[in-house]
Amino acid sequence: MGTTDQVRESCFYQEWMNLQEEELSELNRAISLNANGRTADAELTRLIEKIMDHYQDYVQRRSLMARADVSPYFAPTWCTSLERSVLWIGGCRPSSFVRLIYALCGEEIESHLSEFLRGVRIGHLGELSGRQISMVDELQSKTIREERKLCTRLAGLQENVLDHPLASIAVKTRGRSCEVSDNLEDALDKHGRAMAEILGEADQLRLNTLREVVGILTPRQAVDFLAAGKKLRLCMQDWGKKNDLDHGRNSAN
Repeated sequence: MGTTDQVRESCFYQEWMNLQEEELSELNRAISLNANGRTADAELTRLIEKIMDHYQDYVQRRSLMARADVSPYFAPTWCTSLERSVLWIGGCRPSSFVRLIYALCGEEIESHLSEFLRGVRIGHLGELSGRQISMVDELQSKTIREERKLCTRLAGLQENVLDHPLASIAVKTRGRSCEVSDNLEDALDKHGRAMAEILGEADQLRLNTLREVVGILTPRQAVDFLAAGKKLRLCMQDWGKKNDLDHGRNSAN
């Protein structure tokens, strides 16, 4: 991959992370205003829709870039080592959105346990209704099934490229010759296109799952959830940079 591509992809990723910071600030401001009765649910809904539109645009743009050279998206040099260690097909597991809901619900209930036991309303993610919990459970099961399908397809692609044509290099060449024949290049191109397709489907599953999550939650619950998710994502980057620095690795950004 040429230097221009590396710079373009790194800049695209950094622009996305900068947007996460901006959106986190917007969400925190909206949460504060809503707590003081100065923001209506309709305004929160508009903010949520804007954030989801940004995510859809990100997925579409990334898909176009990955079609040119997909391999870096599975081990992106623009991410820290910590970020790369938790990647699933170029990003987070879609089911992690659901697990975050459960984690946030538990934290909120625990932090207001005495009020909860007295039957006092504790608000927001600590007050998911029975219907919401049922919908979240169903979404988790559905998302995990889709993740497994993609994992199976990815494993099949990895096995196929190793069985043929890459194995033919070891059989047909002597010494350390790594010349790429036309047939091999065609096969690798086909493999790249298939990998880009899986990456695109994984991104779409992430987007669809997040849309369903915010659709299950009330506007106030959704802004709380999105704010927590963005804070966690930004912290992962910061922790990764510190970890790389502590171990003498160059920071990705």
